[in-house]
Amino acid sequence: MKRRDFVGLTSLAAGALFLPSIPGFGGNLVDPERLLEQVDPAVKKRLADAALNAAKSAGASYTDVRIGRYLNQSVFTREKQVQNIASGESYGAGVRVIANGTWGFAATNDVSEAGLAKAAQMAVAIAKANSKAQKEQVQLAPQKGFGEVSWKTPIVQNAFEVPIAQKVELLLAANAKALDNGASFVNSSLFQINEQKYFASTDGSYIDQDIHRIWPTFTVSVVDRATGKFRSRDALSSPMGLGYEYLTPKAQDQVAGPAGTGLIGYRNSYDMLADAALAAKQAKEKITAKSVVPGKYDLVLDPNHLGLTIHESIGHALELDRVLGYEANYAGTSFATLDKWKTKNFQYGSKLVNIVADKTQPGSLGAVGYDDEGVKTGQWDLIKNGVLVDYQKIRDQAGIVGQDHSDGCCYAQSWQDVQFQRMANVSLQPGTTKMSVDDMIKNVDKGIYIAGRGSYSIDQQRYNFQFGGQTFYTIEKGKIAGMIEDVAYQANTQEFWNSCAAICDQSDYRMFGSFFDGKGQPSQVSAVSHGSATTRFNGVNVINTARKIG
Repeated sequence: MKRRDFVGLTSLAAGALFLPSIPGFGGNLVDPERLLEQVDPAVKKRLADAALNAAKSAGASYTDVRIGRYLNQSVFTREKQVQNIASGESYGAGVRVIANGTWGFAATNDVSEAGLAKAAQMAVAIAKANSKAQKEQVQLAPQKGFGEVSWKTPIVQNAFEVPIAQKVELLLAANAKALDNGASFVNSSLFQINEQKYFASTDGSYIDQDIHRIWPTFTVSVVDRATGKFRSRDALSSPMGLGYEYLTPKAQDQVAGPAGTGLIGYRNSYDMLADAALAAKQAKEKITAKSVVPGKYDLVLDPNHLGLTIHESIGHALELDRVLGYEANYAGTSFATLDKWKTKNFQYGSKLVNIVADKTQPGSLGAVGYDDEGVKTGQWDLIKNGVLVDYQKIRDQAGIVGQDHSDGCCYAQSWQDVQFQRMANVSLQPGTTKMSVDDMIKNVDKGIYIAGRGSYSIDQQRYNFQFGGQTFYTIEKGKIAGMIEDVAYQANTQEFWNSCAAICDQSDYRMFGSFFDGKGQPSQVSAVSHGSATTRFNGVNVINTARKIG
């Protein structure tokens, strides 16, 4: 998936009729009731053992098996009508082996003992064929087996158990709120995913996991028929690793935005109706908003915006496979090279910048108990007090940087795809001094407040970039002075993160998420969250995106 598709997927309702082309969706269309079925772990263990035994007999020195049932449901609406509803299922198994010191992989949708044994034999044959061109043997970081264990996303209400009629009613109610508040057009959608994954390996693990994700979103547009001008505003929701409870708004999950904006930040629940109503009002306000004057500004960035900047300039930059050049042909490399890490003093950002990777963060998209090669997940530092201290890595990468363990961030988008290194939840730690958004703005003489994700561009080394947003407000002498338009900021990664001057405290901390983050050849998607509190960056270059050059 191309990088620009990351943002385009926030307006998917327009493509509802082409659902099978959406990453992670499609598969075999099934009756919604089928989505509630489960496969007995004892059956999956028997199937996995068939593959493990067959691979060993064929000459594998290591084998892991992933049996996956991947379920999805999506609902699309526009104004007062339903555009599309689809429920999909994909079920099969992938077998990965090491034979003659080389990786081999094969997958099958014949989920039987004979089918998995055949796939295992094929994987070994592929490994042996590949070994003729292998220069160095694969070295895996040691990993103990966990025996028979399970993990499940701690949801309150399974979204697949909620009647489709109830979901449609919610989306149409959100559309109505937008139309009642001046919207000319509105589309809304709801995406739900359930990954039922079983992992077994020759290390002695049999891991059963049940993972849930949900994403409500919309796009509201307002047309001024007198002038022909139009503006849009997307939802300020975040995809989450939660159940349907995310769509039951709770006051304690809401964080007030800056005075004078009407904005609300959301944590573990989301008020879709309130956001749709505000979106219509803000889209209308955008039509008459003044265009930004280019120059240097102090930027106050909301978490629903800053998450994308974290994702692109830190999350991807610190993937070890990218640093090592494994992704150079498709997605680029990284400026954060090993020589910078080895100095132990490379100042990636200011001393306020503490970035952690965390595959256990509750409510996050990337939260799992174990990764797709059987490693127990955890949290680790990437940037400490502004200094680069580590990368994200998996079992066959750890030894390259002199470490003896994987970080537990291996993932495959389905049973038929080989697992590889993917981004963990990568988050900016909140400030330790009590500070609200209004407190932060009081200290800004000339600045801009930005909320929501927008268009962006970043180079192949994750260094030079440009980011837009959804809504922009000018700050003058410590107060919000009104909405502006046509804003984008430009910087390089090191310059930008070293300009970090203040971070709000834990009470403002929220998560941004990517439901369809693309990487790899063949391309795969994964889901990942990025947490932060509202953060200020001083003296950042802002351009006017509406002005013509020359």
